[in-house]
Amino acid sequence: MTDTERSKRVLFICNENCNRSQMAEAFARIYGPEWVETYSAGCHPAKAVHPKTVAAMLELGYDLRKHRPKGMSDLPDVEYDVVVVMCEDGCPGVRAKRREHWSIPVPKWMPPDRFRKVRDQIGEKVKELLARMNNGLEAATAPVGPEMTEAVPVT
Repeated sequence: MTDTERSKRVLFICNENCNRSQMAEAFARIYGPEWVETYSAGCHPAKAVHPKTVAAMLELGYDLRKHRPKGMSDLPDVEYDVVVVMCEDGCPGVRAKRREHWSIPVPKWMPPDRFRKVRDQIGEKVKELLARMNNGLEAATAPVGPEMTEAVPVT
């Protein structure tokens, strides 16, 4: 199997894997084609997915009630095509062809209306990422929005 024939692996990372990265994984599963393998994890995983995250995704018809936060050791030991980091520490040591940093605020303390805005922002960014992955990430060094702080290939 050649690299172009296999699935593309995308990993979403945040501190606790209870909010942002869980929503990103869910959106990638909602919008992602069959050629995308989606994962999420946290550097310091929480005990449970945050109730606001579960409620916000249920509003869109995606059930996170059976999901659980995962740590880096819960992930397969593979090279990811894209790793999206949504926290400051970035969980070094993850092998990736490309790493992106999305500056997305931690929503767990926000009121529901602001929480939904963060959820929707994550959904749009995931759609943009999947479109770029579908196009071979030709725009690999082009910013994908005002929240993008880093978009560089990892060598």
